Amino acid sequence: MILSDNVIPRTDVIKRAGRIGAEIRNIKLSGDLPEQMIASINELLLEHKVIFFRDQLHLDDAEQERFAIRFGELAPHPTLGAIKGTASIIELDSTRAGSRADLWHTDGTFVNAYPKIAVLRGIVMPPFGGDTVWSNTASAYLDLAPPLQRLADRLWAVHSNAFDYAILARVSELDKKHLDEVFTKTIYQTEHPVVRVHPETGERTLVLGALVQNFVGLPKYVGQKLFDLFQSHITALENTVRWTWKDGDVAIWDNRATQHYAVNDYGDQHRLVHRATVAGEVPVSIDGRSSVTRITGPKAPATKTGHTIG
Repeated sequence: MILSDNVIPRTDVIKRAGRIGAEIRNIKLSGDLPEQMIASINELLLEHKVIFFRDQLHLDDAEQERFAIRFGELAPHPTLGAIKGTASIIELDSTRAGSRADLWHTDGTFVNAYPKIAVLRGIVMPPFGGDTVWSNTASAYLDLAPPLQRLADRLWAVHSNAFDYAILARVSELDKKHLDEVFTKTIYQTEHPVVRVHPETGERTLVLGALVQNFVGLPKYVGQKLFDLFQSHITALENTVRWTWKDGDVAIWDNRATQHYAVNDYGDQHRLVHRATVAGEVPVSIDGRSSVTRITGPKAPATKTGHTIG
Protein backbone atom coordinates (compact mmCIF):
# COMPACT_ATOMS: atom_id res chain seq x y z
CA MET A 1 0.00 0.00 0.00
CA ILE A 2 1.19 3.51 -0.76
CA LEU A 3 0.82 6.07 2.00
CA SER A 4 1.33 9.75 1.34
CA ASP A 5 4.25 10.80 3.55
CA ASN A 6 2.94 14.36 3.66
CA VAL A 7 -0.08 13.09 5.62
CA ILE A 8 1.38 10.58 8.09
CA PRO A 9 5.19 10.32 7.88
CA ARG A 10 6.48 6.77 7.96
CA THR A 11 8.65 7.81 10.89
CA ASP A 12 5.43 8.23 12.91
CA VAL A 13 4.32 4.64 12.19
CA ILE A 14 6.00 2.27 14.66
CA LYS A 15 5.45 -1.44 14.07
CA ARG A 16 4.66 -3.29 17.29
CA ALA A 17 5.03 -6.85 15.96
CA GLY A 18 6.13 -8.53 12.75
CA ARG A 19 2.71 -9.50 11.38
CA ILE A 20 0.22 -7.23 13.11
CA GLY A 21 -0.02 -3.94 14.94
CA ALA A 22 1.44 -0.45 14.65
CA GLU A 23 1.50 2.61 16.89
CA ILE A 24 0.71 5.90 15.14
CA ARG A 25 2.29 8.96 16.75
CA ASN A 26 1.71 12.71 16.60
CA ILE A 27 -1.97 12.59 15.66
CA LYS A 28 -4.83 14.08 17.67
CA LEU A 29 -7.91 12.05 16.77
CA SER A 30 -11.16 13.91 16.11
CA GLY A 31 -14.14 13.99 13.82
CA ASP A 32 -12.65 17.00 12.04
CA LEU A 33 -9.56 15.34 10.56
CA PRO A 34 -9.13 16.00 6.82
CA GLU A 35 -10.46 13.37 4.44
CA GLN A 36 -6.93 12.56 3.28
CA MET A 37 -5.89 11.88 6.87
CA ILE A 38 -8.86 9.53 7.40
CA ALA A 39 -7.98 7.71 4.18
CA SER A 40 -4.38 7.34 5.36
CA ILE A 41 -5.47 5.99 8.75
CA ASN A 42 -7.70 3.49 6.95
CA GLU A 43 -4.76 2.39 4.76
CA LEU A 44 -2.65 1.84 7.86
CA LEU A 45 -5.49 -0.10 9.46
CA LEU A 46 -5.81 -2.39 6.44
CA GLU A 47 -2.05 -2.94 6.40
CA HIS A 48 -1.46 -3.51 10.13
CA LYS A 49 -4.93 -4.83 11.17
CA VAL A 50 -4.81 -2.98 14.52
CA ILE A 51 -3.37 0.49 15.16
CA PHE A 52 -2.75 2.31 18.42
CA PHE A 53 -2.77 5.96 19.47
CA ARG A 54 -1.45 7.23 22.80
CA ASP A 55 -2.47 10.42 24.64
CA GLN A 56 -6.02 10.87 23.33
CA LEU A 57 -7.35 12.12 26.68
CA HIS A 58 -9.23 14.92 24.91
CA LEU A 59 -11.78 12.44 23.52
CA ASP A 60 -15.22 12.01 25.04
CA ASP A 61 -18.01 9.73 23.82
CA ALA A 62 -19.32 12.25 21.32
CA GLU A 63 -15.92 12.93 19.75
CA GLN A 64 -15.06 9.24 19.73
CA GLU A 65 -18.18 8.61 17.65
CA ARG A 66 -17.58 11.65 15.44
CA PHE A 67 -14.22 10.11 14.60
CA ALA A 68 -15.55 6.56 14.19
CA ILE A 69 -18.36 7.59 11.82
CA ARG A 70 -15.76 8.86 9.36
CA PHE A 71 -15.15 5.17 8.53
CA GLY A 72 -18.80 4.25 7.96
CA GLU A 73 -22.20 4.00 9.58
CA LEU A 74 -22.17 3.35 13.33
CA ALA A 75 -23.62 0.05 14.52
CA PRO A 76 -25.17 -0.48 17.97
CA HIS A 77 -24.70 -3.85 19.65
CA PRO A 78 -27.59 -6.19 18.68
CA THR A 79 -28.54 -7.02 22.30
CA LEU A 80 -26.67 -4.53 24.50
CA GLY A 81 -27.66 -1.49 22.47
CA ALA A 82 -25.64 1.65 23.21
CA ILE A 83 -25.09 3.80 26.27
CA LYS A 84 -27.35 6.82 26.63
CA GLY A 85 -26.62 9.67 24.25
CA THR A 86 -24.57 7.59 21.79
CA ALA A 87 -25.30 5.63 18.63
CA SER A 88 -22.99 2.66 19.15
CA ILE A 89 -20.83 2.91 22.27
CA ILE A 90 -20.87 0.10 24.80
CA GLU A 91 -19.19 0.45 28.17
CA LEU A 92 -17.00 -2.35 29.49
CA ASP A 93 -16.54 -1.65 33.20
CA SER A 94 -14.70 -4.28 35.22
CA THR A 95 -16.84 -3.48 38.28
CA ARG A 96 -19.96 -4.66 36.44
CA ALA A 97 -21.06 -8.13 35.41
CA GLY A 98 -20.23 -9.50 31.98
CA SER A 99 -17.49 -7.01 31.10
CA ARG A 100 -14.35 -9.17 30.92
CA ALA A 101 -13.90 -10.52 27.38
CA ASP A 102 -11.22 -13.10 28.17
CA LEU A 103 -11.82 -15.42 25.22
CA TRP A 104 -10.46 -15.24 21.68
CA HIS A 105 -13.20 -13.79 19.50
CA THR A 106 -14.18 -11.54 16.62
CA ASP A 107 -16.84 -9.04 17.64
CA GLY A 108 -20.43 -9.80 16.75
CA THR A 109 -20.05 -12.80 14.43
CA PHE A 110 -23.39 -14.16 15.64
CA VAL A 111 -25.04 -11.74 13.17
CA ASN A 112 -24.53 -11.75 9.41
CA ALA A 113 -23.10 -8.24 8.85
CA TYR A 114 -20.91 -8.01 11.94
CA PRO A 115 -18.88 -4.80 12.56
CA LYS A 116 -16.00 -4.02 10.25
CA ILE A 117 -14.11 -1.65 12.57
CA ALA A 118 -13.99 -1.13 16.32
CA VAL A 119 -12.64 1.97 18.08
CA LEU A 120 -11.78 1.27 21.71
CA ARG A 121 -10.87 4.07 24.12
CA GLY A 122 -9.14 3.43 27.44
CA ILE A 123 -10.66 5.64 30.14
CA VAL A 124 -9.46 4.03 33.39
CA MET A 125 -6.71 1.46 33.05
CA PRO A 126 -5.13 -0.57 35.89
CA PRO A 127 -1.48 0.16 36.76
CA PHE A 128 -0.62 -3.40 35.77
CA GLY A 129 -2.46 -6.15 33.88
CA GLY A 130 -5.48 -5.69 31.64
CA ASP A 131 -3.58 -5.88 28.33
CA THR A 132 -5.39 -6.77 25.10
CA VAL A 133 -3.96 -9.19 22.53
CA TRP A 134 -4.92 -9.20 18.84
CA SER A 135 -4.25 -11.84 16.19
CA ASN A 136 -4.04 -11.59 12.40
CA THR A 137 -6.49 -14.02 10.77
CA ALA A 138 -5.15 -13.27 7.27
CA SER A 139 -1.59 -14.31 8.09
CA ALA A 140 -3.02 -17.31 9.98
CA TYR A 141 -4.72 -18.45 6.77
CA LEU A 142 -1.47 -18.07 4.82
CA ASP A 143 0.30 -20.22 7.43
CA LEU A 144 -1.98 -23.16 6.72
CA ALA A 145 -0.56 -25.88 4.49
CA PRO A 146 -2.25 -25.82 1.06
CA PRO A 147 -4.40 -28.94 1.76
CA LEU A 148 -5.68 -27.28 4.95
CA GLN A 149 -6.36 -24.05 3.09
CA ARG A 150 -8.45 -25.96 0.57
CA LEU A 151 -10.36 -27.64 3.39
CA ALA A 152 -10.98 -24.35 5.19
CA ASP A 153 -12.12 -22.75 1.93
CA ARG A 154 -15.06 -25.19 1.77
CA LEU A 155 -16.13 -25.14 5.41
CA TRP A 156 -18.96 -23.15 6.96
CA ALA A 157 -19.51 -22.60 10.68
CA VAL A 158 -22.50 -21.67 12.84
CA HIS A 159 -21.87 -18.71 15.15
CA SER A 160 -24.15 -17.80 18.07
CA ASN A 161 -24.26 -15.51 21.09
CA ALA A 162 -25.39 -18.52 23.17
CA PHE A 163 -22.98 -21.20 24.32
CA ASP A 164 -22.04 -23.27 27.37
CA TYR A 165 -20.76 -21.42 30.46
CA ALA A 166 -18.57 -24.44 31.25
CA ILE A 167 -15.92 -23.25 28.79
CA LEU A 168 -15.30 -20.11 30.85
CA ALA A 169 -12.51 -20.12 33.42
CA ARG A 170 -14.16 -17.55 35.66
CA VAL A 171 -17.83 -16.60 35.65
CA SER A 172 -19.78 -15.46 38.70
CA GLU A 173 -23.47 -15.91 39.42
CA LEU A 174 -23.88 -12.18 38.80
CA ASP A 175 -22.21 -12.59 35.41
CA LYS A 176 -24.58 -15.42 34.57
CA LYS A 177 -27.61 -13.35 35.52
CA HIS A 178 -26.46 -10.42 33.39
CA LEU A 179 -25.62 -12.60 30.43
CA ASP A 180 -28.89 -14.52 30.58
CA GLU A 181 -31.03 -11.40 30.94
CA VAL A 182 -29.15 -9.01 28.65
CA PHE A 183 -26.57 -10.48 26.27
CA THR A 184 -28.67 -13.49 25.27
CA LYS A 185 -32.14 -12.00 25.63
CA THR A 186 -32.37 -12.58 21.87
CA ILE A 187 -30.65 -15.62 20.39
CA TYR A 188 -28.82 -15.27 17.09
CA GLN A 189 -27.38 -18.00 14.88
CA THR A 190 -25.58 -17.24 11.64
CA GLU A 191 -23.71 -19.39 9.15
CA HIS A 192 -20.43 -17.85 8.01
CA PRO A 193 -17.81 -19.21 5.65
CA VAL A 194 -14.71 -20.23 7.60
CA VAL A 195 -12.78 -18.27 4.98
CA ARG A 196 -14.12 -14.90 3.86
CA VAL A 197 -12.74 -12.60 1.19
CA HIS A 198 -11.86 -9.21 2.65
CA PRO A 199 -13.91 -6.63 0.71
CA GLU A 200 -11.15 -4.00 0.65
CA THR A 201 -7.89 -5.96 0.42
CA GLY A 202 -8.99 -9.18 -1.26
CA GLU A 203 -7.18 -11.19 1.43
CA ARG A 204 -8.59 -14.46 2.67
CA THR A 205 -9.24 -14.37 6.42
CA LEU A 206 -10.36 -17.03 8.88
CA VAL A 207 -13.72 -16.42 10.59
CA LEU A 208 -13.71 -18.43 13.81
CA GLY A 209 -13.38 -17.66 17.54
CA ALA A 210 -15.37 -18.40 20.67
CA LEU A 211 -18.77 -17.70 19.11
CA VAL A 212 -18.52 -20.76 16.85
CA GLN A 213 -20.95 -23.54 17.82
CA ASN A 214 -20.23 -26.12 15.14
CA PHE A 215 -19.22 -26.70 11.54
CA VAL A 216 -22.03 -27.27 9.07
CA GLY A 217 -22.34 -30.93 8.13
CA LEU A 218 -19.64 -32.24 10.47
CA PRO A 219 -20.03 -34.32 13.65
CA LYS A 220 -19.28 -32.33 16.81
CA TYR A 221 -16.18 -34.38 17.70
CA VAL A 222 -14.59 -33.95 14.27
CA GLY A 223 -15.57 -30.29 14.16
CA GLN A 224 -13.93 -29.60 17.52
CA LYS A 225 -10.67 -31.12 16.30
CA LEU A 226 -10.72 -28.95 13.18
CA PHE A 227 -11.66 -25.87 15.18
CA ASP A 228 -8.71 -26.41 17.54
CA LEU A 229 -6.37 -26.89 14.58
CA PHE A 230 -7.41 -23.72 12.74
CA GLN A 231 -7.71 -21.67 15.92
CA SER A 232 -4.18 -22.66 16.97
CA HIS A 233 -2.86 -20.99 13.80
CA ILE A 234 -4.85 -17.84 14.52
CA THR A 235 -3.52 -17.53 18.08
CA ALA A 236 0.08 -18.58 17.38
CA LEU A 237 2.33 -16.00 19.04
CA GLU A 238 3.86 -15.07 15.68
CA ASN A 239 0.42 -13.82 14.57
CA THR A 240 -0.25 -11.65 17.64
CA VAL A 241 0.47 -8.27 19.16
CA ARG A 242 -0.05 -7.33 22.82
CA TRP A 243 -0.93 -3.80 23.92
CA THR A 244 -0.28 -2.46 27.43
CA TRP A 245 -2.86 0.24 28.01
CA LYS A 246 -2.54 3.70 29.51
CA ASP A 247 -5.39 6.11 30.22
CA GLY A 248 -6.33 7.89 26.99
CA ASP A 249 -5.10 5.20 24.60
CA VAL A 250 -7.17 4.34 21.53
CA ALA A 251 -6.99 1.06 19.64
CA ILE A 252 -8.66 0.62 16.25
CA TRP A 253 -8.90 -2.80 14.67
CA ASP A 254 -10.15 -4.34 11.45
CA ASN A 255 -12.73 -6.75 12.83
CA ARG A 256 -12.84 -8.60 9.48
CA ALA A 257 -9.21 -9.71 9.78
CA THR A 258 -8.55 -10.11 13.50
CA GLN A 259 -9.49 -11.80 16.73
CA HIS A 260 -8.73 -10.36 20.16
CA TYR A 261 -8.52 -11.35 23.81
CA ALA A 262 -8.76 -9.08 26.88
CA VAL A 263 -6.37 -10.51 29.47
CA ASN A 264 -8.18 -10.90 32.79
CA ASP A 265 -5.16 -10.62 35.11
CA TYR A 266 -5.84 -7.42 37.03
CA GLY A 267 -8.01 -8.71 39.89
CA ASP A 268 -10.15 -6.06 41.56
CA GLN A 269 -8.39 -3.13 39.95
CA HIS A 270 -10.65 -0.85 37.92
CA ARG A 271 -10.62 -1.11 34.13
CA LEU A 272 -13.03 1.02 32.07
CA VAL A 273 -13.16 1.22 28.27
CA HIS A 274 -15.70 2.53 25.75
CA ARG A 275 -16.06 0.89 22.34
CA ALA A 276 -17.63 2.36 19.21
CA THR A 277 -18.29 0.11 16.22
CA VAL A 278 -18.68 0.71 12.50
CA ALA A 279 -21.17 -1.39 10.56
CA GLY A 280 -19.75 -4.11 8.36
CA GLU A 281 -20.64 -6.03 5.23
CA VAL A 282 -22.13 -9.52 4.99
CA PRO A 283 -19.13 -11.86 4.53
CA VAL A 284 -18.64 -13.53 1.17
CA SER A 285 -16.92 -16.89 0.71
CA ILE A 286 -14.29 -17.58 -1.94
CA ASP A 287 -17.00 -19.03 -4.21
CA GLY A 288 -19.19 -15.94 -3.87
CA ARG A 289 -21.79 -17.16 -1.34
CA SER A 290 -22.93 -14.83 1.44
CA SER A 291 -23.39 -15.55 5.14
CA VAL A 292 -26.91 -16.59 6.16
CA THR A 293 -28.89 -15.84 9.32
CA ARG A 294 -30.42 -19.04 10.71
CA ILE A 295 -32.13 -17.89 13.92
CA THR A 296 -33.12 -14.55 15.40
CA GLY A 297 -35.55 -14.77 18.27
CA PRO A 298 -36.20 -14.63 22.01
CA LYS A 299 -34.38 -17.12 24.20
CA ALA A 300 -36.17 -20.09 25.70
CA PRO A 301 -36.55 -19.59 29.49
CA ALA A 302 -34.34 -22.55 30.41
CA THR A 303 -31.33 -21.47 28.34
CA LYS A 304 -28.19 -20.78 30.37
CA THR A 305 -25.69 -19.62 27.81
CA GLY A 306 -23.86 -16.55 26.68
CA HIS A 307 -20.89 -14.26 27.31
CA THR A 308 -20.33 -10.59 26.54
CA ILE A 309 -17.60 -10.96 23.95
CA GLY A 310 -19.30 -9.69 20.83
